[in-house]
Amino acid sequence: MEYNFYMPAEWETHERTFIEWPVKESLVWEENFEEVKKGYAQTAKAISEFEPVTVIANEDALEETKKMCGDFAEIIVIPHNDAWVRDNGPTFVFDKDKRLFGVNWKFNAWGEKYKPYDLDDKAAGEILSYYGVPKLDAPIVLEGGSIHADGEGTLLTTEECLLNPNRNPSLSREEIEDVLKKFLGVSKIIWLKKGLFGDETDGHVDNAACFASPGKVVMQVCRDKKDPNYEITMENLQILKNSLDAKGRRIEVIEIEQPPARFYRGQRLTLSYLNFYFANGGIVLPIFGGDAERTDRAAAETLQKVFPDRKIAAVDGMLLIKEGGNVHCITQQMPKGIR
Repeated sequence: MEYNFYMPAEWETHERTFIEWPVKESLVWEENFEEVKKGYAQTAKAISEFEPVTVIANEDALEETKKMCGDFAEIIVIPHNDAWVRDNGPTFVFDKDKRLFGVNWKFNAWGEKYKPYDLDDKAAGEILSYYGVPKLDAPIVLEGGSIHADGEGTLLTTEECLLNPNRNPSLSREEIEDVLKKFLGVSKIIWLKKGLFGDETDGHVDNAACFASPGKVVMQVCRDKKDPNYEITMENLQILKNSLDAKGRRIEVIEIEQPPARFYRGQRLTLSYLNFYFANGGIVLPIFGGDAERTDRAAAETLQKVFPDRKIAAVDGMLLIKEGGNVHCITQQMPKGIR
């Protein structure tokens, strides 16, 4: 097969959004299960105001999922171990005629942190088969939350994740880049050093920075020198400001202040406004309330200025974050292409 594909930007028109329904056995803290389900349902409902939503359920959770989401989402059954479709679902790409394909990456549960993950490794292929989208099997372990594309040949990622020996220990940076270029149609990869402090995904870029448009990146920053995110975000900020994209443009960076630190059972939670979701005509934004009210407002105001034609729809990010991710992590967009 001739590989002439490209990964569209997340702000391009979607056909639908996928969300996998949570699995109690996969939760780190099972006592949060009811709260987590409410967070998933709230996010699905918010997105459904902008575009169709498909919630993927296990057979034993089908009736519950229909009860909580059936009024605003399509419910289908595909077996899965965990509920992070951004990471175990397909990455959709177009060919030169804008025909839709799906990249099926290998999945190993973020470096084999959680087992079993055999169903999650098969989920992308099952989704593609259900919707009749041709499958492209990629030869590397990769999660969708570790990459972000501008749709014009530039990709953002982090060394902490993609070069981590728990993913592809036998491959060099150059070999990984070659796979990304082949399957995603990118010619320039901007490597940030690390993701946010304490991120158990080993530094997914979708908590740290994302493209707002070609040549423009939104980034969460920390200005408190005592916070471990200070050095991380300042280093990434300098990398971005000194980078050119695939078209030779210098990157413009829009900064968003991080929310105050939150802890649960002694562990710092990875709170990020950058874990928002592009919906058709909207931005679904996690906010955190309480002592984060000021930064919540500032994040929403900044994003409204960056995306004046999109409606900002806020959801309670605290319902999801205790399990390690947020709105972007639990979603995967299917762009509108030819099928």
